[in-house]
Amino acid sequence: MLTSTKMPNLNPSRRAVLAGLAGLQLPLAAAGVSPSRVIDVATHFFDTRRPQGVPWPAANDPILYKPSLPDRYLQAIAPTRVDGVVAIEASPWLEDNLWLLNVADHEALIQAVVGNLSPGHVDFRAALERFAKHPLFRGIRVGGGGLAGMLSDRAKSADLELLAARGLSLDVLVTNPSHFAPVVELARRLPSLRMILGHLPLDDTTGMSALAEHREIFVKVSGVVRKVRGKVPTEFAYYKPQLDELWKVFGPQRLLFASNWPTCDLIAPWPTVYGIVAEYMGRRTQAEAESFFWQNAVKAYRLAV
Repeated sequence: MLTSTKMPNLNPSRRAVLAGLAGLQLPLAAAGVSPSRVIDVATHFFDTRRPQGVPWPAANDPILYKPSLPDRYLQAIAPTRVDGVVAIEASPWLEDNLWLLNVADHEALIQAVVGNLSPGHVDFRAALERFAKHPLFRGIRVGGGGLAGMLSDRAKSADLELLAARGLSLDVLVTNPSHFAPVVELARRLPSLRMILGHLPLDDTTGMSALAEHREIFVKVSGVVRKVRGKVPTEFAYYKPQLDELWKVFGPQRLLFASNWPTCDLIAPWPTVYGIVAEYMGRRTQAEAESFFWQNAVKAYRLAV
């Protein structure tokens, strides 16, 4: 049985904070190109103060192990305006999907929730049907490393088919180029299933080009910033080749802005993550900037904006 967990003490003034930030925008770096909206499609919210704690991040992580809720996100992004986020549930605890949906009910910033349910689990179908009734629930996320096994397992494959039949999406956490092949295979089997891959780009993109022909595959540009010999390059030119490759494969209609907050803090703060891709998009057209920063998110996650 799924039961509600105790909600954090949500401050109603957060909506006012969001409204106040709506007037602020960090301009892009070229010729007046600036998106009219920004939607961040990779955020994680959790509250380490809960009596039961959280299964992720680890309690000994000095950077991530602290309450991470929309109010802290809004502080982290200042002075940039963000109009909405997609919240991804990273906890494997089934009841935490409900916890995140409850948070979203109180937070105007959260425009969609991606749950954490394991295909093939005995409770998968009942939980999916229950959570899918919530107007902000959009789908689930799975690890790319387990996708091949799902394709070879009848029960797990049937659960993915149910996901597609319900019009829900599948986020795939891609951390290795070996994950591209099972994504392609799944796209062939279920061409109507919308898949959103994160966090790209990878250092090794072997096999990525095979994704190009599958129009229901979207990509979160959330893995850009790197540490190199202990330092984080902040020069746009360092990252341009990888961004160019993503653009070549997926074009302007399937790339989505995503920060991976607060996990990005392990490498660089949100303004640095945003600033690098903003400078890249500043060299594109206004229409392309609109697509990247919010319109593609609306398509991929069926957002009501």
